[in-house]
Amino acid sequence: MSPRQETVRNGAPSHDGGSGGAAPNRPVKAEADPRDEVEDQGLRPQRLEEFVGQAELKDHLGIVLGAARKRRQPADHLLFVGPPGLGKTTLAGIVAKEMGVGLRVTSGPALVRGGDLAAQLNDLQEGDVLFVDEIHRMPRPVEEVLYPAMEDFELDILLGKGPTARSIRLPLPRFTLVGATTRTGLLSAPLRDRFGFVARLDYYDDTDLEQIVVRAAGILDIDVDGDGASEIARRSRGTPRIANRLLRRVRDYAEVRGDGRISGTVAAEGLTLFGVDRIGLDKVDRAILDAVCVRFAGRPVGLSTLATAVGEEAGTVEDVYEPFLLQQGLLQRTPRGRVPAPAAWHHLGLPQPPTQARLI
Repeated sequence: MSPRQETVRNGAPSHDGGSGGAAPNRPVKAEADPRDEVEDQGLRPQRLEEFVGQAELKDHLGIVLGAARKRRQPADHLLFVGPPGLGKTTLAGIVAKEMGVGLRVTSGPALVRGGDLAAQLNDLQEGDVLFVDEIHRMPRPVEEVLYPAMEDFELDILLGKGPTARSIRLPLPRFTLVGATTRTGLLSAPLRDRFGFVARLDYYDDTDLEQIVVRAAGILDIDVDGDGASEIARRSRGTPRIANRLLRRVRDYAEVRGDGRISGTVAAEGLTLFGVDRIGLDKVDRAILDAVCVRFAGRPVGLSTLATAVGEEAGTVEDVYEPFLLQQGLLQRTPRGRVPAPAAWHHLGLPQPPTQARLI
């Protein structure tokens, strides 16, 4: 058996859709509760028909995968775009399940050198799905390795150094690359153009989130009525990941302060206790609105200054908090900086200065 075959046998994922040897490359968030992460894995839909919401995307993806199965070929390379927590990772797992192939998971920051990506590609079996989260953070040298792999299913290897160096190409099994990004603007045009299907995930409406909460409650054996599920959905910022997290926190509240059953009243009380207001804003959201309305008196403020004012990283403010505030009409971006929208003053219960209205 060749060294490459030994690597595939010992390190590649099984073809039941499990992640196999991918775990070391999955980024781990230090602030996440490990118990919540375990429960999140159990809540992920396994099939496309189980996935709630994103109806147009599901329809298009079903056609892409169905056609690939009919031709008995791997699916085209896929790029999922959207804010965190909307289901990009879940969809990658669904793609592997629907195609009946293995799934290997990594992330852009984990691929530091071209050799890191080459090792991942070398371990793939025919038809496997390689999922790269935060693909916009992949270094440019790694991208150069990825181009021939995506287009020609070949891996460029540089042998030697200096004038005697030479490049050889090794064949790769045909595979499907699934990329996920929150910021398409940071993807290079050559990489973006190599994806055959690009889909954007939008924030979920309350009806879809209510279905997600009810489904999760059934899996976790949580007693929640319609009003309780609706209250949690309404405060979930249009994001399934947040809906599942809030459901667990309300479950904790109901078990400690009540009889374990989640009604609309219990959900509202629990979420208020945990600092989630009636439209889903948390402590950081309100700090952002307070900064632009009060601290900077409605004047335009730059992203880095705003991030420093609320004690967060600029990238976190831009990727995690701003999209929802913009979508809710609470914050606006202008050429001069961020300014509060009229709804922000109303939400904070503050009068809008006449001078600020002219800045919008």
